[in-house]
Amino acid sequence: MEKLAAVMVAVAACALASPAAAQSVAGAFSKGRTHFVVTAGSGSAFDQSYLILGVGASYYLIDGLNVGLLVETWTGSNPSLYKVTPSIQYVFHQVPLKPYVGGFYRRTYIEGRDDIDSAGARAGIHFQASPSAYLGVGAVYETYLNCSESVYRSCDSFYPEVIFTLAF
Repeated sequence: MEKLAAVMVAVAACALASPAAAQSVAGAFSKGRTHFVVTAGSGSAFDQSYLILGVGASYYLIDGLNVGLLVETWTGSNPSLYKVTPSIQYVFHQVPLKPYVGGFYRRTYIEGRDDIDSAGARAGIHFQASPSAYLGVGAVYETYLNCSESVYRSCDSFYPEVIFTLAF
C-alpha cells in the first residue's frame, strides 16, 4: 500500500509540474525576449576624436536569434555623425559562457557630406552580470560600401566592442 501511495504521489507531482519552458532553457536569450542596449565610447573619424553614445533594442525571434536596431550619435567634433544599424545576431545560449556571432548593415549620416553605407560582422562573449543583465565583449569587422580611399583613409575597420544589455 505504501508503494502504491508513493507511486500515486509521484504521478500526481509529475502531472501537476509545469513543463520546462523555453525561457528556462534559453534564459535571457529565449524567444519573445527584448533586450535594451546602451553603448558609450570613443572613436575617431576625419582626424577627429568623438564621444559615441548609442541606444538600441533587439527582439528574439527564436531561442538565441535576435533582430535589432541601434542608433548612435558621434559628438564633440566636426562633422557630426549619426549611425543607424539594423542587425541580426545569434547567441549560443546552450553553453555557460554565451558566445555570439552576428551581422549588420549600417547607414552613417555625415553633416555636410554624402552619407555612407557599411556592412559588417561581429563576434564575442556575453557574461552574465545579473539575472537580466549581460556584459558583452567582442570584436567587429566593418567594410564601407562605395567607399573611396581618396576621401576616407581606409574603407575597412576592425575594432573592439563592449556592450551592456538589459533583458526583459
